[in-house]
Amino acid sequence: MQLPEYKDMLNAGVHFGHMKKKWNPKMRSYIFDQRKGIHIIDINRTLECMERAGNAAKQIARSGKKIMFVATKKQARTIVAEAAGSVGMPYVTDRWLGGMMTNFATIRKSIRNMQHIEKSLADGSLSSVTKKERLMLSRKKDKLKKVFGGIEHLNRIPAAVFVVDIIHEHIAIAEATKLGILTFAMVDTNSDPTKVDYPIPANDDASKSVSIVVDYMVKCIKEGLEERNNKKAEKKEEAAAK
Repeated sequence: MQLPEYKDMLNAGVHFGHMKKKWNPKMRSYIFDQRKGIHIIDINRTLECMERAGNAAKQIARSGKKIMFVATKKQARTIVAEAAGSVGMPYVTDRWLGGMMTNFATIRKSIRNMQHIEKSLADGSLSSVTKKERLMLSRKKDKLKKVFGGIEHLNRIPAAVFVVDIIHEHIAIAEATKLGILTFAMVDTNSDPTKVDYPIPANDDASKSVSIVVDYMVKCIKEGLEERNNKKAEKKEEAAAK
């Protein structure tokens, strides 16, 4: 998968880090310079890390496993939900509930409850309940959908998670690490890149920066899925020819 152009990365503001006083020294090797007290991320390092992360994500998708996208920051929610949804990957963009991975069985119960309410409201089996009760159930369904809608088709713990801002999503990172799940993440200059397996040094606050990195990752996943489908089709043809 072709990496974004250097100039496009600059235009998206991927290189803008945090103020120098907020930096994490472990980000030293990813920082190019500082200007007016703001750290500047080395775009060349960002592109290297994106390529490495993209190749790994492609292989995961090719094997048929899932990568969960996590971004509950306002400026990243819509971007991540649409991108992950476009390749059939689960996502969490409203809020991360503690235990979403470490207590997955309980989360699945909540999802089944949501699906049951949704089905009941749609098939007319609640015709005997009052308007008030129906309204309450509808509101409950909407509330559950907001939290669990992006993971309702996830039947098992994902193989990896992709996170925007590891400080903001520290609980998701902690749960993934505890379970030995691979972690991909955009890490800004105030973050500790050693906390994730595939750090991508980048501005995790600007929507354009989030968009360019997420878009590349999703393209790599799409490529992996296409290779998987092609391989399946080839096997089917071989079997039919025998």
